[in-house]
Amino acid sequence: METDTESFVRDYYEALRRGEPLDPYFSERSDVVKIGVFSRLVGGDRVAEALRRQTARTADWTVESAGLRAFDRGGHAHFVDGVRLAWTDARTDRRHEFDTRWTGLVEARDHEPLFVSMHVSAAQPRDDGDGGG
Repeated sequence: METDTESFVRDYYEALRRGEPLDPYFSERSDVVKIGVFSRLVGGDRVAEALRRQTARTADWTVESAGLRAFDRGGHAHFVDGVRLAWTDARTDRRHEFDTRWTGLVEARDHEPLFVSMHVSAAQPRDDGDGGG
């Protein structure tokens, strides 16, 4: 059975695919943190501004979840996922594609979930050698 947090994260993925505004998914708090493949942002205002620019400058998003899990703990929850992520830079027509790892913290405010922390990183290429763990 899907948790409320999993449903919230999937809604965010769908908004990203459709090119809808993403800033309403994030808390406006000054201590909000969003780390993306190419960025590190702190503060609700900075996150909102960067997400608005991202939406205006990107198109054709692919967001394919590979195992979203969320762990609800009262008014907070954390989530983890592996996501195949791709988009086109609308200014250069360049396509970006990554296998990414997502983690984050969701906080319930007035019974509505909001991200207070999100970390998206690109996974390293697979190594066929002995290293890895």
